[in-house]
Amino acid sequence: METGVIIVGAGPVGLMLAGELHLAGVNVTVFDKLPAPSGESRALGFNRRAAESFDQRGLLPRLGTFRWGPMGHFGGVRFDLGMLEEDHSGVLGLSQARTEDMLGGWLADLGVPVRRGCEVTGLSERSDGVDITFEGPEGPGRDSARYVVGCDGPHSTIRTAAGIPARRWEATRGMYTAEITGITLRPRPIGERLPGGHMVVCTPLGEGRYRIVVHDRTLTPHQDPDTLTFPQIADAWQRLTGESVHQARAHWMWSCNNAALLAQDYRSGRILLAGDAAHAIPPLAAWGLSAGLQDAANLGWKLAAVLAGRAPEALLDTYHAERHPVGEHLIRNAQAASLLYLGDADIDPLRGVLGELMTHKDAAGQLAGIVSGLGITYDMGPGEHPLLGRRMPLDRELLRVDGTRIRIAELLHTAHGVLIDTGGAGGAGKAAHLAEDWAERIDLVTGSWPQGPDPALEAVLIRPDGYVAWTSPGSDSDLRDVLDHWFGTPRTPRPTGARG
Repeated sequence: METGVIIVGAGPVGLMLAGELHLAGVNVTVFDKLPAPSGESRALGFNRRAAESFDQRGLLPRLGTFRWGPMGHFGGVRFDLGMLEEDHSGVLGLSQARTEDMLGGWLADLGVPVRRGCEVTGLSERSDGVDITFEGPEGPGRDSARYVVGCDGPHSTIRTAAGIPARRWEATRGMYTAEITGITLRPRPIGERLPGGHMVVCTPLGEGRYRIVVHDRTLTPHQDPDTLTFPQIADAWQRLTGESVHQARAHWMWSCNNAALLAQDYRSGRILLAGDAAHAIPPLAAWGLSAGLQDAANLGWKLAAVLAGRAPEALLDTYHAERHPVGEHLIRNAQAASLLYLGDADIDPLRGVLGELMTHKDAAGQLAGIVSGLGITYDMGPGEHPLLGRRMPLDRELLRVDGTRIRIAELLHTAHGVLIDTGGAGGAGKAAHLAEDWAERIDLVTGSWPQGPDPALEAVLIRPDGYVAWTSPGSDSDLRDVLDHWFGTPRTPRPTGARG
């Protein structure tokens, strides 16, 4: 079978995208230069919207036991999530290694190949596909696919080979990270600010393991990670805290900085970018990982529809149109949060004012929407329903006609679109007729809301990534036009001049 997509990079974003594509019937292969997962955990957890992406594919139980965070903060300025009507809490303290292991197990169950130890070295685009070259365990090789997606990090080989320009923000400070055992430390989970614009972070990970981060303004922003030693990290920790961690065992170490990057285009012909290859920020509350997982959720179903011939290539343009602004906001918000987080005492007045604002529900809701990812809105055409263009709350339940209840998250496990009709003015018959025209792309579900949403929804169309594309009432667009746009040509062509 022809390979539909080659994904370069087997981090969480590449693995998630591979699963999304496979669920939509695409033959996909993942390449990664490392012979095995690194076991490093540069991100600890992910935000609420990323967790919902796992939930809507039935993946959260695969993670086992984890912890939700009840208190939010933006750059260290706390706000109480409990004052908000909707739960914005994210997953805290969950190692990236566990997330990667979960996704790797999912792909293994699906039968998706991950070719490890294969470093992609170049590519060339053809009119009908892309050829790649790579160095593997058995020497150099070549492969081809109809599309290639670079999920290979901020120094992306794919982005460079495709000639996609990127805006860069140069590094101004360095930082050290290590996971250690063999010592007991006082927790500092969101950081302890020290005089002079320094900070240390200590996150307990369980079983005697700690994640420590050193933000020391005297560190070079351009340290070679390969030359970093644990005594350097221990010396910096002691210099700032007075505590010695020299006797601890370091399981892994990392030297990084506060540089940032944003690709000018997320798509160039048959080559696309996702995750850090598209937008790279300094490590901050797993924002980058969370945004990358959302890139995968947004791109997968669109790319599958184009590959299957169900939708024109123009559908892929909506990936850049929707996700590039999110990348721009991600970098702006990360830089703003970093100034608050790592600034010295001169920033204290601003922290005080922001802290007062955060006691007000609307202000806290705005920042919570940024941190959680629940504030993202896409353009779904004219309309007034508050859910239009936003993600459908996954915990909402539908009472089906057989009397059983089902969460919205469960309706999305198939990775299809979902058209819910509650028998209102739109009429279940009309929705059923339209659903037939998009069979195998749209799941029609009829029922009623046990506790009616406010304002009430008589019908709602949910994209495979969980975002609401149309509502009745509330959307001014014709349902068939919306289905045409997001799900491609119907099986039964519309008669000339007909509507709806």
